[in-house]
Order: sequence, then C-alpha cells, then structure tokens
Amino acid sequence: MNIPQDPVMLLSYVNTQLRDNYSSLDELCASLSVDRESLTEKLKSIDYEYDAEKNAFL
Repeated sequence: MNIPQDPVMLLSYVNTQLRDNYSSLDELCASLSVDRESLTEKLKSIDYEYDAEKNAFL
C-alpha cells in the first residue's frame, strides 16, 4: 500500500488509521507492510513521536 510521503500528510493519515483501524503502531505497520523505524523517523522530523498509551503520534 502506498502511504503519503509528505510528513504532514503522513501524520494525518497514520493518526486516522490508528484511531479507526489499529490498536497499535506495530499492527498498523504489519498490516500496511511499512517499516516502523522509517515511519517514526519521518514523523520525528516534524517533531511528532508515537505515544503508545494514546495510540497516536503527538
């Protein structure tokens, strides 16, 4: 699956998917065949980090 490459669009997409369809970042990455480290680094570049308790990038 192609996910947005722009970090801001990616943030919106990932948080929506986490809220609506996945109970964890690991589940999302496995389902979409996305490398977790690459995803988190891209979002870290715009100062967002994954909060497992809230299941969202904040």
